[in-house]
Amino acid sequence: MPTRGTGTSSRTPPNNLRRLREELLLTKAELARKAGVSALTVTRVERGEECRVDTKRKIILALGMQPSDKDKVFGGPEPAEAEAPVPALARRSGL
Repeated sequence: MPTRGTGTSSRTPPNNLRRLREELLLTKAELARKAGVSALTVTRVERGEECRVDTKRKIILALGMQPSDKDKVFGGPEPAEAEAPVPALARRSGL
């Protein structure tokens, strides 16, 4: 019998929720309380698991943002973050 949470079900690309939450110095429990969802839901959303649109809206509003900011939260990493700096080893080897 498969154990819960081990499948590849309903995963989406990573999002910026954890980064934004930490920038606001909020714990998962604090964000969950402000959003009216469980801390487990916040954990799952931060991992990239799918959630309902209503849950996304609650989280966005709890972060002090507007629904129109949804791509800033759930649209994946910011372009500047997606381009990682060249590692020192690559610079030394001329790559």
